Amino acid sequence: MTSPAERYAQWAAQQQHERSELATFTARYPFELDDFQLAAGRALESGSSVLVAAPTGAGKTVVGEFAVHLALAAGRKVFYTAPIKALSNQKFGELVEWLGADRVGLLTGDTSVRPDAEVVVMTTEVLRNMLYADSQLLDGLGFVVMDEVHYLADRLRGPVWEEVIIHLDREVQLVSLSATVSNAEEFGAWLQEVRGSTEIIVSETRPVPLWQHVVVRDELLDLFVDADGDAVVSHGPGAAAHREVNPQIERITSFSLPVDERRGGHRGRGHRDRKGTSGRHRPRGSAQRRGRGGRGPREEHRDHRGQGRRGSEDPRRHHRGGGRGPGGGVRPPRRTDVVELLDDHGLLPAIMFIFSRAGCDGAVQQCARAHLRLTDDTERRQIRAALDEELAQIGVEDEDVLGIAAFRRAALDGYAAHHAGMLPLLKTVVEQLFSRGLIKVVFATETLALGINMPARSVVLEKLVKFNGVEHADLTPGEYTQLTGRAGRRGIDTEGHAVVLAGPRFDAQAVASLASRRTYPLRSAFRPTPNMTVNLLDRFDLARARETLETSFAQFQADRSVVGLARRARELEDTAHDYQQAITCERGDLLEYAQLQEQISAREKSLSQARAAKDRDRTRSILGDLRRGEIIALPGGKRRGYAVVLDVDRAVLGGPQVELLDTEGRRRTIRPGDVPSAPAVIDTMRVPRPETLSKGKVRKDTAAALRQRLSGQEEDARAAVRRRARRSPSTAATDAQLIALREQLAAHPCAACPDLDSHLRWVGRWRRTRRELEGVQHRISGRTSTLARAFDRLTALLLELGYLTEESGADAGSTRELYPTDSGMRLRRLFSDRDLLIAQCLEHGAWTGLDAAGLAAVVSAAVHESRRDDRAPELIPDPAVDAALEASTRLATALQAAEARHGIDPTDAPDPALAAIVHRWARGSHLAAALDGSDLPPGDFVRHCRQVIDLLDQLTADPVLGQTAHRAIRAVRRGLVAQEIDR
Repeated sequence: MTSPAERYAQWAAQQQHERSELATFTARYPFELDDFQLAAGRALESGSSVLVAAPTGAGKTVVGEFAVHLALAAGRKVFYTAPIKALSNQKFGELVEWLGADRVGLLTGDTSVRPDAEVVVMTTEVLRNMLYADSQLLDGLGFVVMDEVHYLADRLRGPVWEEVIIHLDREVQLVSLSATVSNAEEFGAWLQEVRGSTEIIVSETRPVPLWQHVVVRDELLDLFVDADGDAVVSHGPGAAAHREVNPQIERITSFSLPVDERRGGHRGRGHRDRKGTSGRHRPRGSAQRRGRGGRGPREEHRDHRGQGRRGSEDPRRHHRGGGRGPGGGVRPPRRTDVVELLDDHGLLPAIMFIFSRAGCDGAVQQCARAHLRLTDDTERRQIRAALDEELAQIGVEDEDVLGIAAFRRAALDGYAAHHAGMLPLLKTVVEQLFSRGLIKVVFATETLALGINMPARSVVLEKLVKFNGVEHADLTPGEYTQLTGRAGRRGIDTEGHAVVLAGPRFDAQAVASLASRRTYPLRSAFRPTPNMTVNLLDRFDLARARETLETSFAQFQADRSVVGLARRARELEDTAHDYQQAITCERGDLLEYAQLQEQISAREKSLSQARAAKDRDRTRSILGDLRRGEIIALPGGKRRGYAVVLDVDRAVLGGPQVELLDTEGRRRTIRPGDVPSAPAVIDTMRVPRPETLSKGKVRKDTAAALRQRLSGQEEDARAAVRRRARRSPSTAATDAQLIALREQLAAHPCAACPDLDSHLRWVGRWRRTRRELEGVQHRISGRTSTLARAFDRLTALLLELGYLTEESGADAGSTRELYPTDSGMRLRRLFSDRDLLIAQCLEHGAWTGLDAAGLAAVVSAAVHESRRDDRAPELIPDPAVDAALEASTRLATALQAAEARHGIDPTDAPDPALAAIVHRWARGSHLAAALDGSDLPPGDFVRHCRQVIDLLDQLTADPVLGQTAHRAIRAVRRGLVAQEIDR
């Protein structure tokens, strides 16, 4: 029983809450807010900033919307930032619906709608640029909401988040909304240090229960069961504290059958006859009974064909295949079978993550070939009406290149792809139809996991490996959490389902570990850039600028990590000492013997490198000797195959550069660095005049003649190269130094020791430990004031290049100060990964004299970043553009040399891979003509054009290029590009 004082305190707290803005705000919702939302609201109303970390779909944006409410109630402005334009547009629409169009504005790189409104939605880059420019729009700012703030870990764009957090006025309350991260307390501690009072509010609980499943062949099995064998929830309300991996999964995936038996078994009617669905009529989110033994979502379910899917515990009844060991020989099910299985279990709509654009498009094609249909007539009418309205703006001449007919057919049947290579308009249509429940399955890349509101009952992961930009790597627990967070959205589903497809080398325990760990550490990607450096020095003195960098989250994490590194160094020192004591041999000096081995390895490597250098020189010579009309076999790399020579430019920097036409009719260029060894000339043929090769038909006819000429040749061009153009011979067998070292090794006393292998293992352990110790010591020395030292190197480079000037006081002991020059002030307004290179091009007049289309093409090269499978650049029939690109490349080479002198990572050279396409577009070609002969996806083209327009817009202030930049913007911002920007 409570005391009178406690009851009075409760009454007073209730009275205070009822008079609060939080109570007014919560009254607009038909449900009670969660504890973490209320806690964040109380913190904001008390004047604190907040960091809210909660799972996807938990309702973090409610906190951001309360900040909007507070700002309007206090007569202050509020900025709502998002990492990408799609999220900005989505939030803009939501706020307009709530507050009305007059009170909400939108600012992105290419769109400005009511920028002086009380509530402005913007990308984070726009806010960063406003802070550096001391924009008047910052006047009266009371709150900034940073949605998806965990994006600051992004390597390319993440530093922008930290710049905003550091430079934003401390009086502005910051609302940081993040996915669940495992080091939220560390991030919050930094925010408190930089921003002042900041409440850290973490919610680990999903609002919707999540069930985990595995598809093995044609069976949907629960991943987790309890001690009685009943399926259990893995996360969210009702999650089981004690669970184990379903033993049935391990039993089935390790079961082996003869090949003949694996191919047998009754399947019922094939999926080609499927015209309707059994799952779509079930209430969305309806709970399914779960059977014993992890038998899947519904033990008693019988599919629409009348065949019982359950009822036998014999693995051969369940699966028509399998191999020994974890997943040995288990083939992943077909995508169409997975879709049908999900539908049969009432788990649609679903998002199937396929970590490949081609895989997403291929999945749609597979469904189309299987005549899969997931919609009824009523839904098809609604989809057709939406498509007719949304796609009306696409011109007839562009429908083929955009694949509109196939897109419409798939959407009408209830499935679609969603990836960055698609036209943004098509992605938006998919999102809208999926959100309305009309599209049932979306095949998507992982980019869909970033914030876009697409509710799904289930999420399917086709593989647990994806390409991370460098290599194919296993999904991290954080990535798994983010992807599966799409399953089961609050207020829509009563439960969500995460489904993994079993394939070769499937390991149920590894999947269970991945699904159980919720680790997603936030790691800063902050680093000083030339643009950041001149902006800091324009605002602050040198000492203050260095201190500002020291306040970054990157330096905060580095300083904290030194403690752990020092402890590790002490452990390694002790281990190395113990290993050294064990390195003994009664025959002689074992370390001397091991040193001889190292010298032999180093000499062999040196000889191999010298041989490779000879091969490169030979490649350069052979490329320079090629003649027009010669048919060559290319040995490997991105240009592997056969081609005919169209032209050879022996004067180009880094050349010679050879223009080729391949067997598919595509024009390509190669330089010595593009092929691993010299090509081989195998024949000759007549080729058309250069001026006629701009026509697609001429190129296709020439390619057909080339293929005819190649009949009888080896299919693999590498075999032809090996027969005709052998590599430089190895000199290892005759090298005097290598022979002498090998003789010394053979004559060494330890060579005859019977325990030599055992001794050398101890040497290997000692060496590995020493190398690790040296690495740790290097990291310790490098992590103290890391960013400040990088800043000092950048200022030295900018002084050398004339972007900064140095001034010192009259007194002998006065400190020096650095100030931006006129060139530095121009660099201050250039926001790009190649900011300094672009400034150098402007400084040296490399882009003067170009027309609008030519400037657009050169800017394309300045902003493009090649993918790993990128195409070789086409030649542009404009000498002025060619000269500008050549000058830009020379300046890039000189800049890279200067950066190397100062210990700075080199700036990428211009990449003209898409310049010819942009040039054609800017000269008025329609989309199909601009993309002719290219495999560039339309979505990539539109996104690239937006980047081109963004940089052109930055150039409009340039006194020399400004007018041309304006004309170039108009030339690029037209047709579908303009429609995508303006909608």
